Amino acid sequence: MSLKEIKTRIQSVQNTRKITSAMKMVASAKLHHAQEAISSMLPYQTMLYGILSRFLAEGESLQTEYQKERKVRNVALIVFSSNSSLCGAFNSNMMRHFSEVMKHYEQAVGHDHITVFPVGRKIADYVRKSGYEPQGDFTQLADKPDYTQVQALADELMEMFRKGKVDRVELLYNHFKNTATQIYMNEPLLPLDVESCLSDKSLLKKPAIGEADTTLQNSEQADCSDIKSNYIIEPSVEELLSSLLPKVVRLKLFTSLLDSNASEHGARTMAMQIATDNADDLLNELSILYNKTRQQAITSELLDIIGGSFK
Repeated sequence: MSLKEIKTRIQSVQNTRKITSAMKMVASAKLHHAQEAISSMLPYQTMLYGILSRFLAEGESLQTEYQKERKVRNVALIVFSSNSSLCGAFNSNMMRHFSEVMKHYEQAVGHDHITVFPVGRKIADYVRKSGYEPQGDFTQLADKPDYTQVQALADELMEMFRKGKVDRVELLYNHFKNTATQIYMNEPLLPLDVESCLSDKSLLKKPAIGEADTTLQNSEQADCSDIKSNYIIEPSVEELLSSLLPKVVRLKLFTSLLDSNASEHGARTMAMQIATDNADDLLNELSILYNKTRQQAITSELLDIIGGSFK
């Protein structure tokens, strides 16, 4: 390899490093905003689940239409991915898990009884390649989570569940644990398992992205547990639960979207960090190769000069 070729390659790697470094900083900033979005929902989520737990304590035998278990004949899947690439194995892992879930339900209920709501361009394209028609266009949500659109989607799913068009709704998304780790999650949205919501409190774990939220979490939990249930419920527990449980469904769907969004930015931050480190290593190797080649050229010229002087 000539000196010119090595120099050209060094310049190319330097340009690539600038891009990966910039993308890492942008992804890191977006991750910070995603963490804040999740953390800001913590007080609302804590109080909502606290109220729900007290209402259920008042009427333990109550069961709303969103909690009814039915024989699964029709399934709806909400799958989350990103709109763009360069985020490591974030999208490929989701596609692989989605394929596994689809194979299971194709054997259980059949191809024609599965409805897919993809959130993100990558998974929407994969759904089409798999032979399914995506329901709705939610690509914008993957970049900019919006509660209004999520509420409309949740209401549509609840309407389908009430009318018997679907018997089960599942969420497939990546849960953000840290920048290097995203955990695949497959959770039921409908029928709503209230006990798992109250015992798991998944959202309470997710804002642990920022350690500073721990104090707030503990204080909010204490506030919920200290409130006594000696109050009068109007008009009735049944009507209040019928109004409260849809909010829980919407919140769970929106939380999954925020979690997937944070996971995407975390995966992209790590991928760009690895790419930048690899570029640094390659630049070191090319610099050494350039210096060796240059030294060899100088030595060769000196030998030619010395050899010519003896003739």
